[in-house]
Amino acid sequence: MTEPAAPRTDQAAPPDNAGGSDDLGGPVYQNAGLMRLATYASVAVASVLIAVKLVAWTMTESVSLLSTLIDSLLDAFASIINLIAVRQALQPADREHRFGHGKAEPLAGLAQAAFICGSAIFLLLEAGDRLVHPRPVVNTEIGYAVMVFSIVLTVGLVLFQRYVVRKSGSLAIGADSLHYQTDVMINLSVIASLYIASEFGFLAADPLFAVAIAAYIVYGAWRIGQKSLDILMDKELSDDDRQRIYDIVRAHPDVRGMHDLRTRNTGTQVFIQLHLELDPQMTLIQAHEVTDAVTDQLTAVYANAEVIIHEDPEGVDEPRAQFD
Repeated sequence: MTEPAAPRTDQAAPPDNAGGSDDLGGPVYQNAGLMRLATYASVAVASVLIAVKLVAWTMTESVSLLSTLIDSLLDAFASIINLIAVRQALQPADREHRFGHGKAEPLAGLAQAAFICGSAIFLLLEAGDRLVHPRPVVNTEIGYAVMVFSIVLTVGLVLFQRYVVRKSGSLAIGADSLHYQTDVMINLSVIASLYIASEFGFLAADPLFAVAIAAYIVYGAWRIGQKSLDILMDKELSDDDRQRIYDIVRAHPDVRGMHDLRTRNTGTQVFIQLHLELDPQMTLIQAHEVTDAVTDQLTAVYANAEVIIHEDPEGVDEPRAQFD
């Protein structure tokens, strides 16, 4: 039986964008520099949007525009949380955290979800007051200009965030990107509400759109919270991923079988544990070589995976995992 040695804790952290394994015995977070840049970009964009939307709201008194201002405030808060969480998650494993700090990301996701739901309630109260006490929307040209500017800036950020998520698989940046994707739809709906209220005199359109926006915000928060909770509770990878792992392992000609596959995801890192069934007559060095080959095949597909393999001689009767 061979298993990975305990991680070392006496060496410096690797530089950003390094590949392979770090000095602590675990995988390096891929594209760490891109992840940090994405957090800085989201904070900057949210700050700019807050400033321009605040001016536009004071000039138009549109409650749907107010809803986008509140959403941008939420985005700024969430982006700051993400910036801190990503920096923490990218810290290498240490003596007290042998599995790394990746769960800082789903913790940030839960905090975002809770804060977003509270702000959506505030928005619903404001929209309800405007339905009871309607007010005309003024200076709609300012509102249109701000919304178009917001859409262009937000689309650029979302495209960059989606690129970073494809490269890194970061949960926190993915959650942040969901906020800004929602913003694009919100800004389009605000343009529609401003047009209906100003051109047709249907003042209820403004708060009604705000209610719809609040409902969509809550839905987005629920999705973020659910995914974060799955990671914090060490939910298994999907059935497709587990089947892919099984196929990779069984593809090696010297592997007779496998069992007790266990997987989990920390947000930026995947952990894969399994028992490998090998020829009972195989030497220890041969078993070690097979294990290394299987590990290399798995990490080729799951770049940030830590793989732990226990080798068993084929035919030995031993307890199996209940949910294998």
